[in-house]
Amino acid sequence: MGAGGTGAQLHAHVVKVGCQSDAFVKNALIGMHASCGDLEIAGALFDRRAREDAVAWSAMITGCARRGNISAARELFEECSVKDLVSWNVMITAYSKRGEMAQARELFDRVPERDVVSWNAMISGYVGCGSHMNAMELFEQMQSMGEKPDVVTMLSLLSACANSGDLDVGRRLHFSLSEKFSRTGFTVVLGNALIDMYAKCGSMKSALEVFWVMRDKDVSTWNSIIGGLALHGHVTESIDLFKKMLKQKVRPDEITFVAVLIACSHGGMVAKGREYFNLMQQKYRIEPNVKHYGCMVDMLGRAGLLKEAFEFIDTMKVEPNSVIWRTLLGACRVHGEIELAEHANRQLLKARSDDSGDYVLLSNIYASAGEWLESEKMRKLMDDSGVNKEAGRTVVDGSAKDAMQSFR
Repeated sequence: MGAGGTGAQLHAHVVKVGCQSDAFVKNALIGMHASCGDLEIAGALFDRRAREDAVAWSAMITGCARRGNISAARELFEECSVKDLVSWNVMITAYSKRGEMAQARELFDRVPERDVVSWNAMISGYVGCGSHMNAMELFEQMQSMGEKPDVVTMLSLLSACANSGDLDVGRRLHFSLSEKFSRTGFTVVLGNALIDMYAKCGSMKSALEVFWVMRDKDVSTWNSIIGGLALHGHVTESIDLFKKMLKQKVRPDEITFVAVLIACSHGGMVAKGREYFNLMQQKYRIEPNVKHYGCMVDMLGRAGLLKEAFEFIDTMKVEPNSVIWRTLLGACRVHGEIELAEHANRQLLKARSDDSGDYVLLSNIYASAGEWLESEKMRKLMDDSGVNKEAGRTVVDGSAKDAMQSFR
């Protein structure tokens, strides 16, 4: 996207009044065009000979990095003789966002001085790559060097705790935030991050405590707490909070209904599940996606309504994926339904699923029914297909696990 009419008019006016040679104005134009992606125009204004003009160099480096041309940004960065902190941070952030943490760390270790933006870029990059230990170690180093974390730092660290299940560190971060926000209370974003962290660490009591003390809540707040309760088996509390959400005139979204349907599935509330599935479409005009359908199949399968689950899949408005068929296959194993299990397995083979669990599930279904020859055939088919069973792995509750991604 370019600078558009306003930017072009502004540039034309600058030329008209004859002040384009002014260094301040010129740098402003370079920054405007570079930030809007007009790198060709910005480059025409940019003078590589102006070695000491850190602002101009920084604008060009930033423009290239934001447009995804990191190689051009790095070339300019290394050529620049006077690098300001903005340029360093832009490059560190660009590499971190791409997951290229070795390159980001190399620049981070070279930067003459750092600010909170530098630290945040590295910490969020490590969290994004799943290197939670590196993120925590860097945070400790940040504190030891006297740099105070800001809200962005804390959000990254809470995400790291949520994904790694580090409840102890999460509690310490919560304590630190409580002291900082003792008068004003948590912002919605921070409160949501705390609820998400506690829910993923399995501490729903703490998640609820945060929820109730939050002065302001948005739909994500409600989704996180309803979903967390549902996933941890607190189905009554989950549904009660959903009802409270509706009473407070908070409009549910598609993620809300994933959470509610998980609660109905885990609680065996088939009638309620059907009711909410219809409510979602008829009152709130939300078209079900594959996660909603998956929750319904899981709910019907858990209740032993396998024929209805199969018929439900047949009426889906979206193409059933491997998770849907795997969910039905898992339910068939629990209830010893061979015929539908064979059909589900055929659909998985059509989808070119090479998951060893699919073969193992059907083999176990045959074995449970005393069909030892068929069971052995499935094991042989697995071997002939070159699929190896992963040690200790089973396929259980596939739809709920897939739906969990909605809350992350």
